[in-house]
Amino acid sequence: MGKYLIKRLLHGIFSVIVVVALVMILIYSLMDRDLIFAFDPQFTKKSDNQLITYKYSKWESFGYLDYVPYSDYLFELRNKDEIDSDTYSKALKFGKTESEDNAEAKEYTKKFRDYYESKGYKVERYNYVQKTKSSQILFAYKDISVFVRVFKYFTSIISIDNIHYVERTTGTKLENTGITFTFFDPVYNTDENGNLVKKVFSPAIIGNGTEHKYLLYFDNKFPFIHQNLVSIQLGASYTINKDIDVYETLTNRQDPNAYEDVVFPTGVSESSPRNLHSARYAPGSVTSEDALPLYTDRFTDDYTNVTYYKKNFSRTGFSFVIGIIAVAVSYLLGIPLGILMARHKDGVLDKIGSIYIMFIIAVPSLAYIFLFQSLGGKAGLPMSFDLENGNVAMYVLPIISLALPSIASLMKWIRRYMIDQQNSDYVKFARSGGLTESEIFHKHILKNAIIPIVHGIPGSVLGALVGAIITERVYRVPGAGYMLTKAINYYDNGAIVGLTMFYAILSIVSLILGDILMSIVDPRISFTDKNR
Repeated sequence: MGKYLIKRLLHGIFSVIVVVALVMILIYSLMDRDLIFAFDPQFTKKSDNQLITYKYSKWESFGYLDYVPYSDYLFELRNKDEIDSDTYSKALKFGKTESEDNAEAKEYTKKFRDYYESKGYKVERYNYVQKTKSSQILFAYKDISVFVRVFKYFTSIISIDNIHYVERTTGTKLENTGITFTFFDPVYNTDENGNLVKKVFSPAIIGNGTEHKYLLYFDNKFPFIHQNLVSIQLGASYTINKDIDVYETLTNRQDPNAYEDVVFPTGVSESSPRNLHSARYAPGSVTSEDALPLYTDRFTDDYTNVTYYKKNFSRTGFSFVIGIIAVAVSYLLGIPLGILMARHKDGVLDKIGSIYIMFIIAVPSLAYIFLFQSLGGKAGLPMSFDLENGNVAMYVLPIISLALPSIASLMKWIRRYMIDQQNSDYVKFARSGGLTESEIFHKHILKNAIIPIVHGIPGSVLGALVGAIITERVYRVPGAGYMLTKAINYYDNGAIVGLTMFYAILSIVSLILGDILMSIVDPRISFTDKNR
């Protein structure tokens, strides 16, 4: 069993890599990269050279290319003392046309062009001249291979926070860099004067020089133990949740804000939605001369970038609640009804069930979802989700829309498996042994017929996290499925790739768990290789 699981896991990892790589190749090689600006409000406000600079800088941030502005090249030369400040200033001053450049500009633009063209970059210069106004930009760029993109994506999925983060990203080494452990978390033990008082036992691991201030902490919110040491990064969203990683978008709670009494490190106490345990390093937010009172009045260091507590479920939370209830209803109704159909084959119940199954199969899913939505609306049920004013009733129609086709599928397959088993030799042998039909049915037929159904249970449970794309779209459920449709509509390639990764991993895990569960239910099934 162990060898089988390792082999299955390795095959699964390979399958995930292949699927995500194919999606990335399709998206980044075949789709016009200009589409990512279709819903970018900043893009429409740009013009002329500003527009070009914005496009290439965004393409670089989204991983399409490596982009080097001429100004950055000169800035690096000045930092290396290869040019002085006067030469730096003159080399940046272009003429109205390239032929009108001053001597320094001509010299260093040529060096810039020769250097980057020798490295395989393309060098572009744009001149915008309108009456007396002149603006020029010079830059080099090189497209990033999709295979390099795939490699970078998979090698950066998991990141581990460390005390060198601040120094590596900002060049600043903080005082007292390191990690400390405390039994008394300052979040719960800071008084109105900003002093640490030991009242509440709340262990925490706190970092300085790390990206997150709190690497591990305990609180009164499920699952009670939380960590920021290891981060999962599935890729940043372009538009849906701009510049936020897909994993965070899927797992973080949603609006509205949830307020509670918070005592900040300076001792300021107020009702706030800020989650101090989520604090990330924000350079200069407190220590710079132009720091805002919003931060200096509340925080004592630059760990000020915090998230807000929210009242509603996360996207996976909404999908899971609706999905898992639908799965439970499906199995509680589908299996017993399928068994009754098999036991009373060609009877009234079997015929009614068959009509229902044929209806679900024949009618497109979108059609009956809209039908149920319309009927539910006339019955007074909410026809879409409302995060601000909604109640439990808004879950009813999405659950029904998900459960009814699953019930039909389970009825169909359990009926088929049981009828097939009724004609098996072991059933005839059991009858000849004097067992009653009820004993044969429950002790033998049902046990064998249920095995293929059991295999699908983990997939159904984990599939609830993925969400139902069509159902969530129709009922506007803010879940994982609806997020995928929005990502496609908004050309949010980062979110599409991240969600593909999420779906692929869950699919592989559900298949492996299905195999394990099937072997537990039926000991005759073994995944070990035996010499015969």
